[in-house]
Amino acid sequence: MNLSDSRVIDAERDLVWAAILDPEMLKLCVPGCQEMTGTPEEGFTATVVQKVGPVKATFKGAVTFSDMQPPESVTIAGEGKGGAAGFAKGGANVRLEAKGAQTVLHYEVEAKVGGKLAQLGSRIIDGFAKKMADQFFTNFQDHVGASPTEETNPEASEDTPKKGWLKRLVT
Repeated sequence: MNLSDSRVIDAERDLVWAAILDPEMLKLCVPGCQEMTGTPEEGFTATVVQKVGPVKATFKGAVTFSDMQPPESVTIAGEGKGGAAGFAKGGANVRLEAKGAQTVLHYEVEAKVGGKLAQLGSRIIDGFAKKMADQFFTNFQDHVGASPTEETNPEASEDTPKKGWLKRLVT
């Protein structure tokens, strides 16, 4: 399964770059992620629980970063084993484009599965992989950028977050 798209994030490129390399941010954004530890230089280990069709599995795996060109682009690769359910393997080429105070995040994702998961059929697997990629990048966009209500409603309530996760951290 291959997928490419882009997202506009309401944060400067350096902040988006830092968020891509942050294990806590990745844990927040990866759907079903229970644990994420490590460093960008050495790679991350992760535990993710997901249900694909009738198959629910806990995947333990590794995430590595390569071809890093700060703060412009990075290749992210991941591989997880879900025991009897099989395995999942994938990667994303991510490119960041500065656009004023915003960043356009372009991505190309490739995913493969094997074992019982592969027996579900390509239509289910492709749909699931697309949903996972969309959910990850939507979560990333929401956590890193300013909330949409901030731009459309400057009088938002005190309970509404005013800044994205990373912006709150560095300001």
